[in-house]
Formats: sequence, structure tokens, C-alpha cells
Amino acid sequence: MLPEPLLEIIYAFRESRVLLTAIEMDVFTAVGEGATAAEAAGRLDADPRAAEMLLHALVALGVLTKHDGVFRNTEVSARYLVADSPQSARLALMHAVNLWPRWSTLTECVRAGTSVTYREMAERDEDWTAAFIAAMHHNAVARAPLVVRAVGVEGVKRMLDLGGGSGAYAIAFAQASEALEADVLDLASVTPIAQGHIERAGLAGRVKTRVGDLRAESYGSGYDLVFISAICHMLDPEENRAMLRKSFEALAPGGRVVVQDFILEADKTAPRTAALFSLNMLVATRAGASYSEPEYRAWLEETGFAGVRHVPLEGPTGLMLGVRPAMR
Repeated sequence: MLPEPLLEIIYAFRESRVLLTAIEMDVFTAVGEGATAAEAAGRLDADPRAAEMLLHALVALGVLTKHDGVFRNTEVSARYLVADSPQSARLALMHAVNLWPRWSTLTECVRAGTSVTYREMAERDEDWTAAFIAAMHHNAVARAPLVVRAVGVEGVKRMLDLGGGSGAYAIAFAQASEALEADVLDLASVTPIAQGHIERAGLAGRVKTRVGDLRAESYGSGYDLVFISAICHMLDPEENRAMLRKSFEALAPGGRVVVQDFILEADKTAPRTAALFSLNMLVATRAGASYSEPEYRAWLEETGFAGVRHVPLEGPTGLMLGVRPAMR
């Protein structure tokens, strides 16, 4: 007999696929305040027998209940997986649904050394972009207070949120200091989403969006803080060096760069989340990966940053900080 822990890992895909299918089909919204299998199947336009099997599996996983033939959401599924819940994460979790086909190509990617399904961000459809940015926003809103506390806002008048996605971090920094103005630089397909979040936060006067690309020759100048979150893992080492060089040039003397990402230990076998995420970049990008603290330190110091340090945070990501030396 194979050891049970090994079998659990091997067959973990079954539970993941059940939940992803339920999210994709919007089962939890269909169940609503309660529904029989036949009622849910009708709302989902699904085969009644198959829908009942799926509902039973969701009960077994603990995300639905069943009493007297009626299925109901649990407190957790009602809160996070029903589409119209105030705290719904369904749109964000659609990004995980979209990752499934890519992870199914892992064998081919390991042989090829790169993603075999890669498309540029600008080439992806609106649904994919909306789910991706929603997933990033969901994570960023939760982590932004930790990041702002760790980095601080003292001396920061102008901030560049590079590849800033939904603008969640720029919003959090601006909320922490009334003197701070921020630019959120991202692609044309993304900035309208950020603009919506900025306007809802009441910060349109101090947080601006700017259409641009990481490959641009310049990111501007005179910034006190360049913030780079969840970008480095999408790029290869040379692209990261180029991005950090342009970030250095965009900073005023004494300005800081802050990189937030999955940061591996020197031997790259831990933390577990970062090691697994590196494979996510293998299947999703041309040459991205999770990188180690020594790699980030080398890139920053080679660029000219001083005072380079690693700041661990609660959760899966950490920070790498560096300062552009003041001119003498």
C-alpha cells in the first residue's frame, strides 16, 4: 500500500477540480438560500443526474449542506462564493479556474523549458483580464496594510506603482499620507479597472493612472518611491535587471525601491508556496520564476541601490528594499 499522505497529494486534483467547476458554473449562487438538485440543475442548465453528483461532492467537501433533499450554502460559501455577496471572491477565483488548463501542460513545459500556451497580457480577452486583476486586487487589499506599515510613508511625496494592476497598493499608500501622490502604470486593458477602484476610494485627485509598458525606455523621474509588486516573477533575470535599472533612474536621490514577491531561500526549496509558484510561472510565462533573496540582492546592488535588505512579511510574500544613494 502506498502511504496515505502520498496518495492524498497525488489525488488532490480531484477536490480542486470539483470546487473550480462549482465556481466556474456559479453553483453557489444557483443554490442560493436553498435548492433541490433538480432546482439547481435547472438554474445551471445542467444535466440533473450530473448536477446532483456534483452537489453531493460539494457537501462531502464541506462547502454545501444537505437536509431533506435541499442543498444550502455554508457560512463560508455564502460569504465568499455566492456572486452577489458583498465579500464575494468568485470573480477573483475565476483566475484559478483559468489556470487549470495551463497547469495541465506542466509535463510539456518541463520538457520545453517554457510555457507552451503563453500569450502576452495585451492579447488576452476581457474576461481573463478581469479575473486576473480581480484576483490580484483581492490579495492586494488584504496585504496592503502590512506593506504600508513595513515600508512607511515618511518622506514620500511621489510614488510610482509599477505594473500596479487594480491600484490597491497606491490607494493604500495615499490613504496613509495626505501629502502622497501616486501614479499607477499599467497596460491600457488594465488602467480602466484601476481607475474605477481609485474613484470609489475618493482618491482621483491624488492617484492617477498612466498607460505604459514595463519595456518602455523610461518610467519617468523624481519619484520618492517605486513600488513593484508581483511583477518580478513574470520576468527573466535580464528583464528584471532592466526594470530595476529604469526604476533606479526614476527615483530622486534618496528615493527607495520596494519589491514585493515570493522570495525563495538560497537553495530554492522553501518556502513551499514560493517553490510551487515558480512552476506556476513556468506554465504561464516565457521565462518567469520565483527568485531567491540572494538573486534579488545581487540585482539591486548591481544596479546601484544601497542599504539593500529583505523584510519578511506574514503570509507568502516578502519585501526587498533598496535606496538610491543621495548625490554628494
